[in-house]
Amino acid sequence: MRPVYMVSGGVSKFAKARPDATFQKIVKESFDYAMNDVPKLKHSMIDGSVVSYFSDHFSRQLMAGIMAVDYLGLCPKPNKRIEGGGATGGLCFQAGWEAVASGRMNVCAAFGFETMSHVPTWKGNEFIALASDVNFDYPVGGFYSGYYAMMVNRHMHEFGTTVEQLAMVSVKNHMNAYGNPYAQKRRKLTIADVRNSAMVAYPLTLLDICVMSDGAATCILADEETAYKLTDHPVKITGVGTGTDMMRMSDRPHGEVLLAPNEKKSDYRNLKYPGVHSFRAGRSAGLQAYKMAGVTDPLKQIDFVELHDAYTSSEIQTYEDLALCKYGDGGKFVEAGYPFMPQIDYGMNLPMKGTIPVNPSGGLIACGHPVGATGLMQAVFAFWQIQGSIKKHYGSSELQLKKANRGLIHSHAGTGTYVTVSIMERGW
Repeated sequence: MRPVYMVSGGVSKFAKARPDATFQKIVKESFDYAMNDVPKLKHSMIDGSVVSYFSDHFSRQLMAGIMAVDYLGLCPKPNKRIEGGGATGGLCFQAGWEAVASGRMNVCAAFGFETMSHVPTWKGNEFIALASDVNFDYPVGGFYSGYYAMMVNRHMHEFGTTVEQLAMVSVKNHMNAYGNPYAQKRRKLTIADVRNSAMVAYPLTLLDICVMSDGAATCILADEETAYKLTDHPVKITGVGTGTDMMRMSDRPHGEVLLAPNEKKSDYRNLKYPGVHSFRAGRSAGLQAYKMAGVTDPLKQIDFVELHDAYTSSEIQTYEDLALCKYGDGGKFVEAGYPFMPQIDYGMNLPMKGTIPVNPSGGLIACGHPVGATGLMQAVFAFWQIQGSIKKHYGSSELQLKKANRGLIHSHAGTGTYVTVSIMERGW
């Protein structure tokens, strides 16, 4: 495989609704942003593309991907659609990596979108629920807020996780997004605000859950020779991993924990794994990416993480899956670093507290979750962090991490049926 670099990225503004634009136009906003940020990159240099969107239902359009490719002027070059539930954008990013690593393309555009505002929220939740087993889970109430409420209740029962710790995730991510001009929800919240918001599925409140969005994101990936011709600050993709698990949680077997390099078997003598409190696919994806990138202690060797926080509870669960802390310690992990917000010096304070910045962009909870774009959005924000160009793109350096040489992005589908982890690091 050839080394692969990200040379540019762009996002549209994520919003509850974009009545002013079709999905093609929203995609073009992110694509043009990425192209304009690297003046040496010419349209003719793009050898092909991959496109991601989650659902045909939201746009009421089959083959929407090729319509976006047409709108971008990329026909007749190769393209394919990527879809994998909530991990759609993360899978698209890795598909773009594969196209370049294999030698099929020297420059690949990976872009994704979703326009979820075309239907009411209840209908959108129904469409998303179709990503569960419609013959088994769906008939017995299969909306995802119910699944995640069940999982976090088990996490609370087994490990003592508290509702206040869940709320800390929401406060942190909303505060981070306050400085991110692309985020959908930029609010200053308190723990009381989160707990007093409308209850959706106990213990998850309205402010514990991400929102549906309209938006798009684009990543431009290139081989090593081309990357260094295009930019002085390319970001290398050094690790990729994709984990899977059974769609139906009741089918998932119990067994020994998949150990991270910084763990030992005795850490988990009494843990029933994965249970309904952990995502085995997330652990598998993380271990694959760590091995490829040479990471043996993620808490010490990863500088920041952009992870899939569709729910505050899933962020806490994912700390554990990524071995940022031991299984069962996710609640303590967020509490140890709380509040890690823009006005606090990330680089000085957080490592001293035994944690690292997670979702400095604001994550899905605050940025929004236009599903096909989300994993790519994470890649763009991570790319800017590693380049040290947050001030250029945000208009302020408030969210720029002092140390951001290596970042991790994480994308998650269903109840952990597809999970992707990609590691990006400074390439100059």
